[in-house]
Amino acid sequence: MLLPKRFALRLPSTKRFALRLPRTRRGQRRLVQGLVAACVLALVPATWMRLEAGDRVGTTAEAPSREVAVVFGAGLWKGRPTPYLAHRLDAAAELYRTGKVKVVLVTGDNSRVEYDEPDAMRTYLTGRGVPDERIVSDYAGFDSWDSCVRAKKIFGVDRAVLVSQGFHIHRAVTLCRSAGIDAYGVGVDEPRDATWYYGGARELAASGKAALDALLRPDPRFLGPEERGVTEALAAGAR
Repeated sequence: MLLPKRFALRLPSTKRFALRLPRTRRGQRRLVQGLVAACVLALVPATWMRLEAGDRVGTTAEAPSREVAVVFGAGLWKGRPTPYLAHRLDAAAELYRTGKVKVVLVTGDNSRVEYDEPDAMRTYLTGRGVPDERIVSDYAGFDSWDSCVRAKKIFGVDRAVLVSQGFHIHRAVTLCRSAGIDAYGVGVDEPRDATWYYGGARELAASGKAALDALLRPDPRFLGPEERGVTEALAAGAR
């Protein structure tokens, strides 16, 4: 049934907004200059990190012998490591099997009960031959900077091989070096699929924050007391 006109709701008319490009050459030139400047500013932090990491990035075969490998979390799917995280863990297991490292520090997010990256990473590594007593878990590695600072201040790591994908490893090496760790990075190869391109684009956005972290060196979201997990794991391996 139709309502009487006096009860009908009158919605305000909507206006369509369209992006209008400058019509003058001067305006168009300024627009292009602004876009170029924005692109340059976005690329500067990422370029700096690549230069800072320098020749400290390579493959598992090229990695130097260090006591500790640090594996950064990369998400879970139904409680198990995502393919990208699994590939990082495969590389860490290879470093352990070949004697390049003695202990694996897995660092990731456990900010809620139903999401536990470090334990999922531990389970995956033990399934690939890394002894449980040689794995140490950092449950507060909420981002790359937090993981690096906690590896140094909480777990006492001074030298380490870092394991991540190629698009992330330069940032990881730069941040860990800024945190005081003598770091070498293993960049895990991945096919150039949609996930890889997304990760590369995300790095441009993350590099700005990373540059500020390296410059300002803030405390991580959660620091906490020192832990002897790495020291005890190394001592157990020496027996």
